[in-house]
Amino acid sequence: MDQSNYSSLHGFILLGFSDHPQLEMILSCVVTIFYLITLVGNTAIILATLLDFHLHTPMYYFLRNLSFLDLCFTTSVIPQMLVNLWGQNTTISYVGCVIQLYVCMWLGSIECLLLAVMSYDRFTAICKPLHYLVIMNTHLCLKMIILVWGISFTNSLVLCTLTLNLPRCGNNILDNFLCELPAMIKIACVDTTTVEMSIFALGIVIVLTPLLLILISYGYIAQAVLRMKSKAGQRKAINTCGSHLTVVSIFYGTIIYMYLQPGNSASKDQGKFLTLFYTIVTPSLNPLIYTLRNKDMKDALKKLMRVEHESTKMKRNWKHRRMLM
Repeated sequence: MDQSNYSSLHGFILLGFSDHPQLEMILSCVVTIFYLITLVGNTAIILATLLDFHLHTPMYYFLRNLSFLDLCFTTSVIPQMLVNLWGQNTTISYVGCVIQLYVCMWLGSIECLLLAVMSYDRFTAICKPLHYLVIMNTHLCLKMIILVWGISFTNSLVLCTLTLNLPRCGNNILDNFLCELPAMIKIACVDTTTVEMSIFALGIVIVLTPLLLILISYGYIAQAVLRMKSKAGQRKAINTCGSHLTVVSIFYGTIIYMYLQPGNSASKDQGKFLTLFYTIVTPSLNPLIYTLRNKDMKDALKKLMRVEHESTKMKRNWKHRRMLM
């Protein structure tokens, strides 16, 4: 049988943390907890921003997209990860691996660009408050989201296709817990310089260019905040922008370290823990960061919980009446 077709027939083996079996049970508990936090937190943000009329603004429209993105990203990775951590079988089918590779790269690229779009939204709101709703109209917001998803899809298509076309000479063991670009490149049996340079070049476009735009936006925002005479206005601007900056710092810091560094500069365990961090920790932190410092979000979540409580109470009363009849 042709060795190059081996992985296509038998899939891939995900080593994960199998060389640290004592960690696997602890990690499975940690991953499960963070996944539940991600599901509950991001779902709550989506529902709150949809149901509360006061949150029907561009800022919360983009936040809702970010929460939906985090839900999709974690769901594309964590269930498979938990299956591998709980059981003896750590394989993933070839089709499953390919889908995970494309989806992870697509959604990761979207988050890079979406955070830049969110910084532009904050720049417009603080530096041009009188024209904010005119500039950030519904049509523009929708066009920006479509553009972000489209560019990211193209980036994923190019990079993942280049990587999958690399000969693997029968190698099907991935030293990671998910099908990720760096892990796939490492099992290639040819010189991967061209692919790595392509990843670096597109990384500049998808990662560093949005980061530069974010920094420029916040440079103007800082000037505008310092010129504000109202202390309350300053605090509100700092709280809103502080949440976004915290998310940007966590996400970009990890991604730059993972993808824009020389291939062998980090140990394999360090790379796995960094991947684990941006896969499970970052999506679970985003809802907390955006709600703890945002009064409007906290009020909306309180309303949502009150509505849920009243709905549950009505159901109980209805069941009780039916039992009495």
